[in-house]
Amino acid sequence: MRTSKTLAKIRSGEIIRTCVMGHYIPAYVCHAARAGYDCIWVDLEHRAMTSREVEALLAFSHLYDIDIMLRPPTLGKTRLSRYLEDGAAGLMIPHVSTVDKAKMLVDAVKFPPLGDRGLDNAGLDADFHIHDADEYVAWANRETFLCVQIETPEGVRNADAIAAVEGVDMIFVGPGDLGLRLRQSGEMTLDEAWEIIATACRKHNKAFGGPVVADGEMQKRKDQGAKLLVNSSEFHGWSTSLSQDSLKFDALR
Repeated sequence: MRTSKTLAKIRSGEIIRTCVMGHYIPAYVCHAARAGYDCIWVDLEHRAMTSREVEALLAFSHLYDIDIMLRPPTLGKTRLSRYLEDGAAGLMIPHVSTVDKAKMLVDAVKFPPLGDRGLDNAGLDADFHIHDADEYVAWANRETFLCVQIETPEGVRNADAIAAVEGVDMIFVGPGDLGLRLRQSGEMTLDEAWEIIATACRKHNKAFGGPVVADGEMQKRKDQGAKLLVNSSEFHGWSTSLSQDSLKFDALR
C-alpha cells in the first residue's frame, strides 16, 4: 500500500507540488512524476472519462508513485469510496459550503471511528486483498485524504467551522466560482476571502491551497501559509511545460 506524498508533505510542512489533468493521457502521469510533482489533480467535475480510463490512470499513478487527487462528478457514497478503492490518494469535493456537507463527506470516505465508509479490502488500494482488514483501515484513514473546496460566500463565512471538522484534511479555494459570486455579492474581495480561509486553516492546523497561475501569486499564497499550490494548466503544452512549471516551485522563498 502506498504512502501519500501529499500527506507526507503536509506533515513535514512542505509545499505540495500539484499539476492538473482533465483528459485520458497515461503518459502525463509518468512525466508529472519525473518532473518532481507530488500530486495530479484529475478533474471529473468538468471533464469526462470512462470508469476504465479512470482505473487505468489510478493504476499508472501507483506504478510511477505519484498521488492522484480526484475531483469526482458525484457525491454518492458508494462511488466516492470506489475511487479510493481503485487507487486515488485523495478526493477533492467541489462546493462545500456548510459543516453538514463536510461531515457527510467525512462519513462517506473515512472508516470508523472518523466516518462510516464501507469495508471492501480487495481493491488496488489494498494491494488486492493481501492485508489484514484492521491494518488496511488504519492505513486508509492515515494515507488517503479529503480536500473540500470553498467556492461560495457561504463557504467563506463557514470556513472556521469547516476547517474544524475532524477528517477534513485540506481546504481548496476555488477562485473561479468564488470570485464570480463575490463580484456579484460585493461582500468582500477574493483576497479577503483567501485570508479568512487561511486564518481558519492556521487556527485548526489544516492544509489549504488553490490555483496560483497569475504572476506572483504562488509566492503570495505560500507566504500566507498555503501548502497545496497548483501552478499548471491542462491546456499548456504538457510534455515540456511540466518541467518548466516545476521550476517555479524551486524559486519559492
